Amino acid sequence: FAEGRAKTGVGSCPLFVFGGHGGRMEAVERIRAVADRVVQSHGLELFDVQLRRESSGWVVRVFIDKPGPSGTPEDSVGVEDCAVVSREISTILDVEDPLDRAYTLEVSSPGLDRPLRDARDYERFTGRAAKVVVGDPVDGQTAFAGRIRGLEDGSVVFEAQGQKWHRIALDNIKRARLDVEF
Repeated sequence: FAEGRAKTGVGSCPLFVFGGHGGRMEAVERIRAVADRVVQSHGLELFDVQLRRESSGWVVRVFIDKPGPSGTPEDSVGVEDCAVVSREISTILDVEDPLDRAYTLEVSSPGLDRPLRDARDYERFTGRAAKVVVGDPVDGQTAFAGRIRGLEDGSVVFEAQGQKWHRIALDNIKRARLDVEF
């Protein structure tokens, strides 16, 4: 679900400066602070904030999530959650004006194949199917597909296909995401 909002720019000059990455990062942090206040007021969590230049112009993406266990539609962020959060963030950003150019605001969930980022995610999604890529090989492998079985002593206990179990240190995981199950 996406609800857009655009600011009008000044003039028609095609060149502009965002202040380098520092200005862009500062804008993202200001947007993140606003979004975090709004989502917390609705009992939700801020998953991520992105600011990207796309063919259609600048896009601010805010990803929201519900805290706690997940796995059923009732546990997931819904369209109404996104709409309410989008309206409130948009209203505040209109006033605080963190960007000096037109942009579109999109609010959504991280998706069914959401990234797994920290120990809390692995605990939360114990029992769920996932794909994991590691930096240093574990049991001769660098990529795994299977099921998260828990977290023990800083390692993810992972049951790969064929019922082979692995202990993967959290700091060795380069990227991981839930696998979509139907």
